Amino acid sequence: MQDIDAALNAAQLAFTGKRPKTKAMHDRAAQVMPGGNTRTVLFTAPFPLRVASAQGSTITDVDGLSYLDLLGEYSAGIYGHSHPRILEAARAALDNGLNYGAHHEGEVKLAEVVTKRFNMDLVRFTNSGTEANMMALAAARCFTGRKKIMPMDGGYHGGTLYFSHGASPVNAPFDCVMGQYNDVEATRKLIAAHADDLAAVILEPMLGGGGGISASPAFIAMLREETKKRGIVLIFDEVMTSRLHPGGLSAKLGVEPDLKTLGKYVGGGMSFGAFGGRSDIMALFDPTSPTALPHAGTFNNNTLTMNVGHVAMTEIYTPEACAALNARGDRLRDRLNDLFMRYQVKMKAMGQGSMIVIHPAAGEINSPHDIEDTDKRLRQLLFLDLLDEGIYMAERGFMALSLMVTDADCDRVVRAVEGYITRRRELLV
Repeated sequence: MQDIDAALNAAQLAFTGKRPKTKAMHDRAAQVMPGGNTRTVLFTAPFPLRVASAQGSTITDVDGLSYLDLLGEYSAGIYGHSHPRILEAARAALDNGLNYGAHHEGEVKLAEVVTKRFNMDLVRFTNSGTEANMMALAAARCFTGRKKIMPMDGGYHGGTLYFSHGASPVNAPFDCVMGQYNDVEATRKLIAAHADDLAAVILEPMLGGGGGISASPAFIAMLREETKKRGIVLIFDEVMTSRLHPGGLSAKLGVEPDLKTLGKYVGGGMSFGAFGGRSDIMALFDPTSPTALPHAGTFNNNTLTMNVGHVAMTEIYTPEACAALNARGDRLRDRLNDLFMRYQVKMKAMGQGSMIVIHPAAGEINSPHDIEDTDKRLRQLLFLDLLDEGIYMAERGFMALSLMVTDADCDRVVRAVEGYITRRRELLV
């Protein structure tokens, strides 16, 4: 009988032995950054990869080892690495100047595309999805005159809005009422109990950081009904999920929130975020009003993001490309789940379209609570075993396919996961 700790220890030793330059760079980084890290999610034991270069769907580390990139920069890297049209658009922006300190046509063109595609009356740009969500929540509080917000237990909305195990100590000091994802009646009661003080309900219609769990139609319908009835602003965080349908996941669901937030790939892979929706709420930021809310940000309309984002959304991630990529992801997820069923192992692939999350679990998964007790060591073991096969994903089992990932690449993934199952089957039943 295999032992999980022994298997994981052996995999970590093998990882270390093949990457002396990566280890040396990690040690160097640890002298100037806490734990050698400036982005928590990228840290993996015994030490993380250090990438030297990337092209298409391939990344190469400082030890010269190459990997199929299935992480897709946590969904921001939808265009792959060094897409020629993205590079061309970036160079054009560089040639015309980066920091104007003034309005320009690029922001207008991108705003026109974003509002039309994602069904927003008005939009404002930010530098990240975190900023977009912070500004959307601030807008809701000012619009309603109420102070409390309702995120979902297990949700994630950026670096100052972590709710994976309740509210994080580093969160912005919002007064939070924690909703229960996909629990229709419990959350309905919470909304009713706090309605007089509740400014906003915010959620991802499919949890990106929370395990690829989709909100049920009944849950979404209840939220829309209750918030509309009680004058509460409903915010969909579509920083990740907008990639799952040409008009965003809200369009696929047929439910429009009052505000929605965007980020990541919409800016062409540059630093980007956006929030927008109902004109009466967004009008709070109209600077021609004597009571306008401020919204600063030196790089909100930077020419690089505006130019690259416009090209990306009009020429590359077209509705047709969106549909094709998500169909490829659905096929891969189905093949993985068929594999897990055939071998009768406790593994399950969740998500929608081009976003896939593999869990060391079986049975129904409807909320983050359903995966709380899964064995993190098995996630780490899958991560390391796939790295050994030249495949890179998030240690938590998350994949976000880029446009550069092919059907042949998906075949390779299925073979690698099947190899993991046959090697580790005793640990997975």
